[in-house]
Parts: sequence; C-alpha cells; structure tokens
Amino acid sequence: MTDELQTIIDLIRYGASRFNAAGLTFGHSYDNALDEATQLTLHALHLPHDLSPVYGQSRVTLAEKEDVLTLFVRRIEERIPAAYLCGEAWFAGLSFKSDQRALVPRSPIAELIEAGFEPWLGDREVRRALDLCTGSGCIAIAMAHYNPEWHVDGVDLSDDALALARENQARLHADNLRLLKSDLFHGLQGEHYDLIVTNPPYVTNAETDALPKEYSYEPELGLRAGDDGLDLALKILRDAPLHLTDDGLLICEVGEAERALTKLLPELPLAWVEFKVGQMGIFVAERHDLVTHNARIRELVDEREAQAIKAAGLF
Repeated sequence: MTDELQTIIDLIRYGASRFNAAGLTFGHSYDNALDEATQLTLHALHLPHDLSPVYGQSRVTLAEKEDVLTLFVRRIEERIPAAYLCGEAWFAGLSFKSDQRALVPRSPIAELIEAGFEPWLGDREVRRALDLCTGSGCIAIAMAHYNPEWHVDGVDLSDDALALARENQARLHADNLRLLKSDLFHGLQGEHYDLIVTNPPYVTNAETDALPKEYSYEPELGLRAGDDGLDLALKILRDAPLHLTDDGLLICEVGEAERALTKLLPELPLAWVEFKVGQMGIFVAERHDLVTHNARIRELVDEREAQAIKAAGLF
C-alpha cells in the first residue's frame, strides 16, 4: 500500500488519513490530523516546520519514507503526542524542547504574549513579570524573549519541569529570566510583580480520569485540579494581591472551569479574553478587585481545604 507514496505531500496526506481512521485525539500543539502528519513528516525528513509548499512534490528516498512511516506507526499504536515524538513544540513563534517532564506547550496565552498583552496592559509599565506554574517555561521564556527590558520569574513545583525549562531558557537565550522552585506563591515571600500570568492545572478529577491515552504521557500534576478544576486557581486568586503592585494585573487560564468559577464568584469582576477563535477560559483581574473580594475567595479556599482534610481522614 505504501509503495505508491513517493513525495512529501503523499506522506502527509497518507499520515492524515491514517490518523483519522485510527481515531487519534489531537490537541497537543495541533488540533487536527493534517497538521500533525505534517509535523511528523518534516521532523523525520529534517526539514524546517515552515517549509514552502513548493517542496511538497519533492520525492523521498526509501530510507526517508521508512523513517516517516515509523513515526506514523508509533503515533497510532502508542498514542504518543506528536510533540513528544519530535521533541519539539512551537509556542508564540518560538521552538521549545518538549518531553514528558512537562505539558506540551499549547496555551492561547501565546496570542496574548505576541500582542504585547494589549489592550489589557494599556499604559502600565511592566518591570517585573511572573509566570506561575511555568512547566516547560514556554510562557515565561516567551515573555522574556519579546520583552527584553522585563525581569521575568518562572515558578514551578516540579523539579523535572524546571530542568526542562532551564534547557529551554538556554536554547532561547532568555537571560532576563529567573527560574525558581515554589509551590504557587509559597516561596515568593516579599516578591512583587506588575504582571502575573499563570496557566495552572484546571482539569477536573472526572475529566482527568477520562482523558484519552495521549494525555497519559503528560504529568498529571499539570492537569488535575479537583472536582471543579479550581483548586489551584482559587488559591492563586486569594494570594495574588500579596504579590502584585498596586495597579498590577493577574492573567489566568482556567479553560472549561470558567463556568464553575463564574458561578462561585459571580460578584468578582473578571474580564474574559476574546481570542481569534473566541473565548478560551482566560481572564484578566485587577489587583484592587481581588483585594475587594479577598474575604470571599479566602472563605472558598478554606472550605475546600477543610473538606479535603476531612476526606483524607485527618480530622
């Protein structure tokens, strides 16, 4: 069947057809079979990801074809995300090393970074910025790359993720970035930022348990966030005012947990960002609003922490 595959475009078309027929799940950088087939084909052929379409009719050697098909088979049989098979993911126009130490970079926050966080920042001056739950470092490094005058901190609890982030920092020469180990804000006493950006875990327990196999290769620490997906986001909302400057901004991704958050805190003014493809569960919050509603946020966190202690049989 594969004897007739002779060109780059033949292989891409074949891979996309096979992926769709196999019922693969997409969503790690790319959201469709054709883009993933393109990514794997170009990687196996050692060609750039932005190769001109005019090369699509270029013929491949038998050895090259075998390399491409081997990746296709692994993608189908093992359900490994394409970014992990390639060891690379693109985020905000930058190439990041990607492996199982951290989630595959894919947040729509990339669009905000490339837009300079406008119109949200307005005329605010940013001297210091924080990426909380940095994972592979993609958000922190992209912020540092596009804003060389900023001093950026990237924070994570996972030693594995921080090791990967350091490799990406060196890869992209982000000299204005500092990487720190901390459980959310716990290790950041006395630190203040004009802008805090965070993409914390926000997948519910039920959704995490039901995720397709592709997601099993990613660290669960970066996904699971309680019954409503808000265990970490609420702590961030509670503690962010202590680390924001007076007119500082918090930008936080909560994905599908958006509905649960607006139900829990209907009185909290949150601006939900509209992207090119629509709303994607990312909000902007002003420090003064977080201060005004801190008592209610703290109450919600205390309630779920007490429930967790009781469920664990510790109280």
